Amino acid sequence: MTVLPSPEEIEAARTPAGGWKRDQLAAWGVSWPPPKGWKDELAKRWRADRQDSAPPPSPRPTPAPDGFAQDTLDFG
Repeated sequence: MTVLPSPEEIEAARTPAGGWKRDQLAAWGVSWPPPKGWKDELAKRWRADRQDSAPPPSPRPTPAPDGFAQDTLDFG
């Protein structure tokens, strides 16, 4: 399984000439020559993977009923 790079990691892997090396693209699962739109496709897959692995949102706390008074403990 290939590791999906973040958009920042894709940009950081550029060579000084502004391109990407063949072996780096292969590690990301991109064929050579890289097809048009390969960066956008990797970024889209990375975002989808991040959403799939995110924990579900926590439920909102319910408000206390009217007239509720919480007992306090005095440890002093």
